[in-house]
Amino acid sequence: MKVKLKDLKPNPNNPRFIRDEKFERLKKSIQDFPEMLKLRPIVVDDDMVVLGGNMRLKALTDLGIEEVEIIKAKNLTEDKKKQFVIKDNVGFGEWDWDALANEWDSELLGEWGMDVWQLDANSDLDMVNSGTEDDEWVGMPEFEEKEDTLKIIIHFENEYDREHYAKEKDMEFITKQSGAWITHYPFEGRNDMSSLEYE
Repeated sequence: MKVKLKDLKPNPNNPRFIRDEKFERLKKSIQDFPEMLKLRPIVVDDDMVVLGGNMRLKALTDLGIEEVEIIKAKNLTEDKKKQFVIKDNVGFGEWDWDALANEWDSELLGEWGMDVWQLDANSDLDMVNSGTEDDEWVGMPEFEEKEDTLKIIIHFENEYDREHYAKEKDMEFITKQSGAWITHYPFEGRNDMSSLEYE
């Protein structure tokens, strides 16, 4: 069903928000792929209050679009409405970062609204995916393991957790081996270095 945007009411209790660059990316996404609005309509309750799609409604209003496809979720209790608002925005799955890195264009993913890695145009990082994983670090002694340093191996479930941990601990992760990011952190005055390796 298509309705006038002016007939829809933003949800005053919506816990999600979007701002600045991400909001501009959402608007561009709508302009580039307007068919998506029909494939994923805005969800409203009996009173035309938006349950799912508040940020899209905001973007459509900003773009000056006057009509949008909706689905009306009828006869929901207040508890069910609250559940819908939260569950509609919860991501239960996880991204396969290796698949994204190898099979998708990171620039396009960014344009589509995903927070992804971006390579600096001036970066001297060698992106040639040839040879073995260890071959990437040949000739780079600063990345070689030192016997006089503590080695901590930490496995993260996703890239966000890794970045958050690094920021909280003020640690620089300098290499990735078999899915684990590794950092070398000076630790003087300990004789039992072998007991301080964690996985």
